[in-house]
Amino acid sequence: MKKLIASFFAVSMALGCMAAEPRTEISTSDAMATVTGGRIAGYTEEGINIYKGVPYAKAERFMPPVPADKWQGVRSCRNYGPTCPQAVRQGWQNDEIAFAFNWDDGYPGEDCLRANIWTPAKTADRRRRPVMVWLHGGGFSAGSGQELPGYDGANLARKGDVVVITLNHRLNVLGFLDLSDFGKEYEASGNAGLLDLVAALEWVRDNAEAFGGDPSNVTIFGQSGGGGKVSVLCATPAAKGLFHKAIVQSGSTLGTMTSEMSRRIGRETVKRLGIGDDIKKISSIPYERLLEAGTEAVAAVRRQVEEEGGTGDAFIFGWAPTVDGSVLPRQPFADGAPAQSADIPMLIGSTRCEFSATTYVPMLRDADMDMAKGFMVQRYGKEAADRILPAFEKAYPGYKPKDLIDFDITFRPTAVRQADIKAAQNGAPVYMYLFTWESPVLDGILRSTHCMEIPFVFNNARIHASMTGGGASADILAGRMSDAWLAFARTGNPNTPSLPEWPAYTPDRRATMFFDNECAVRDGHDRELLDIVSETVKHRSF
Repeated sequence: MKKLIASFFAVSMALGCMAAEPRTEISTSDAMATVTGGRIAGYTEEGINIYKGVPYAKAERFMPPVPADKWQGVRSCRNYGPTCPQAVRQGWQNDEIAFAFNWDDGYPGEDCLRANIWTPAKTADRRRRPVMVWLHGGGFSAGSGQELPGYDGANLARKGDVVVITLNHRLNVLGFLDLSDFGKEYEASGNAGLLDLVAALEWVRDNAEAFGGDPSNVTIFGQSGGGGKVSVLCATPAAKGLFHKAIVQSGSTLGTMTSEMSRRIGRETVKRLGIGDDIKKISSIPYERLLEAGTEAVAAVRRQVEEEGGTGDAFIFGWAPTVDGSVLPRQPFADGAPAQSADIPMLIGSTRCEFSATTYVPMLRDADMDMAKGFMVQRYGKEAADRILPAFEKAYPGYKPKDLIDFDITFRPTAVRQADIKAAQNGAPVYMYLFTWESPVLDGILRSTHCMEIPFVFNNARIHASMTGGGASADILAGRMSDAWLAFARTGNPNTPSLPEWPAYTPDRRATMFFDNECAVRDGHDRELLDIVSETVKHRSF
């Protein structure tokens, strides 16, 4: 009997171990690839080979990137690499927001030019898969290729048979401090972070086939600051030919920093560092001191510009690429669509609420019509508010009072303007969307806030359930939205069987796909509203 019991427990333990066996297989044979730097080893999970923290370039402070050093043997690439040093994320101070976003800020290091790759494990089939390169948000100051759960590329790679890549690059003072007044060797310093992205796309071109990818079918897509990066790359000569489709999510950027302004910030930063004429000292100053001086310089120049009668619009995120006449010879879209990307199809959109006030200000969450109208008058003035109300009713029939408080006047107008400019070029088509689905998380306070669409694009509604709720409606919409992004990456057209017919956007029709529990196309639904808001913004400061 004792032997029988012992045998029973032995079998039970064995079965228990089998049941608990992890789905992740750390492999040194299956998840292997050879890139320009040498051999790398990743790991396989549910049919996807994953490689993290792969160096795509290296750079000295304020210098353009150069190819990464080659290594001997096999380099383990199973963990996210360093993220660019940056200021402490303020969002951690808001418990509700920190819970929903669930950031992974990683560990900082200036050697941060790294790529993360997800690809179907059957790379030996020699298939040439579309490549989708994600550019993270955070303006040009913060963020990383791993910061949100929604950035995980496995589900998108698996569903669409594509290669998904996310990137880290230099940001803030490390990526965009213009020191060109201090010597020719610094002439590209104001665009170092932009040059990192070019270097990453060159690396993708040279290495995509190692992961089963097609270097002649690369889509760049990004949200918020990532959308700004996509916009700027469309006008960056060195990036021409390195990507073939472009998606801008809540980040349409028409204009960026002028050389005059960026050089003023550079001079002010050096002045505050107190290094005199010995500019070489800046390469060894601790990052924290460098960031402090740069942040102070941006604020000082903003004040100077305002005192001179100008605006600080170019400094909304503190740092940005510079129109320097060389790396970036022109404004991205402010002076018309760049000719170099005329043949690049674009997909452009935003969320309905973006930085919704009711998400962040609890007292506004249960606003009645009187409170909402009072908010409108305070924000726009009574005359404009009286004009906006009927236009809002026309754009959003049956709206709730708090919708008047939360509707976006930053990203949607700029997205429409960028789409108008692109469509007027009469080149490759442009498609427009508006994400209006509202999250049930935290009793619905998140609404369709900034970043809400990301888990749906990546088909990660369940992975990022703290943002989406992870329920059935989220799953269905994630399926439809990721279908569209995958179709666009494959063909330049987002139409799929799971969506209504999605016409290309034209300035006359303004066809816009609404992503919600019921997806639908509406034509120019908010044209009158946006015209009134645009006119009001020109004549008021907020």
